[in-house]
Amino acid sequence: MADSIFRKLRDGGEEGELAPALTIEETVVSPFALDVSCYLLANLSSSILAGKSKSEGLVLVTFSRSPSFYLQFLKQKGIVVSSSSKWIRVLDCYTDPLGWIDQPSTCVTEGPSLVKLNKCVSDLKRLFSSVIDAGREMVGDGKTRFSVAIDSVNELLRHSSMPLVSGLLTDLRSHAQVSSLFWSLNTDLHQEKVTNALEYISTMKANLEPFCPSPDGKRNALENLFLAHQDFGKGRFHVRFKLRKGRVRVMSEEYHVDQTGINLSPISSAESVIAATKSLIPKASYLVHFNLQLSEKERVEKEKVVLPFEHQDHGKSTEIYDGRRTLADGKTEATPLSSGELQADVVSSGKGGEIIYFRDSDDEHPDSDEDPDDDLDI
Repeated sequence: MADSIFRKLRDGGEEGELAPALTIEETVVSPFALDVSCYLLANLSSSILAGKSKSEGLVLVTFSRSPSFYLQFLKQKGIVVSSSSKWIRVLDCYTDPLGWIDQPSTCVTEGPSLVKLNKCVSDLKRLFSSVIDAGREMVGDGKTRFSVAIDSVNELLRHSSMPLVSGLLTDLRSHAQVSSLFWSLNTDLHQEKVTNALEYISTMKANLEPFCPSPDGKRNALENLFLAHQDFGKGRFHVRFKLRKGRVRVMSEEYHVDQTGINLSPISSAESVIAATKSLIPKASYLVHFNLQLSEKERVEKEKVVLPFEHQDHGKSTEIYDGRRTLADGKTEATPLSSGELQADVVSSGKGGEIIYFRDSDDEHPDSDEDPDDDLDI
């Protein structure tokens, strides 16, 4: 499943389409979005160096970690990054996010060129221009494309409004030279409307669900703390893909985080279906449990119920009312009146009654299909 995300980011979008975008969500109890970002960063970098990606460069925007952290991580993965590397550029928004340090906006240190952006967190237009300029520095101004990785948008949302951040990500997706884009987000730090807005922009959403202790309330606090520590770093990794024509596909895997990074493994098919549909099932308080099987007593009572229009004569002859005589006296018949009279009379007796209708004249044809106003010239 993680390989499916990587392939989407590696292959990018078709010409004329928006670039694929991934939101990696984390929480306080499962803060491993950085590990997922590093996993994708390493695989995407290897694909670019091997020439297997549609993008020929990578722009990394750092907010939560220093550029040296990512350079050291790539080095541990066997990806050598030097000052002469033409496939990666790092925008350092970690060292001086508000421009308080008096130094040039661009500096070159160990590794690739590090572009120092003064007040980049609050000036999103300048940040957008810096990302595009860094990408064009690698691939030029033609149709060659590059990928963009933002390690965290939490800092952006801390200093800028949601519409501005959403506009920045949308502009990056819609740029002709951007092949793919991904970022991480801590959902516990923001309102639900912020999370929903970023999910709307994304074509893929990944979230980490930890293994929690049983909520039966029977364990004491010390045992819960021990189990939480034992399962820390383990859980389910869920990914939702937005497909064409409004379809959605959900996939799940198990994850385990150790010193080497995040490790993903498939789960059984039955558990995969349960995990994929878990978000679609309402809470237990809204579920209504019922049994479709009938007991012997219920079956007997059901057979005793007399349904409508069934014969209820209990062995007696059934007499159907034909509308021309009373049920009590089948010999009673209506005496028609002379033609030309309109008369509606109710013939009643102590036992029943009926309604008789007489036409105005013999020329009247109430059941005729002819239009009575056919001769009118309207």
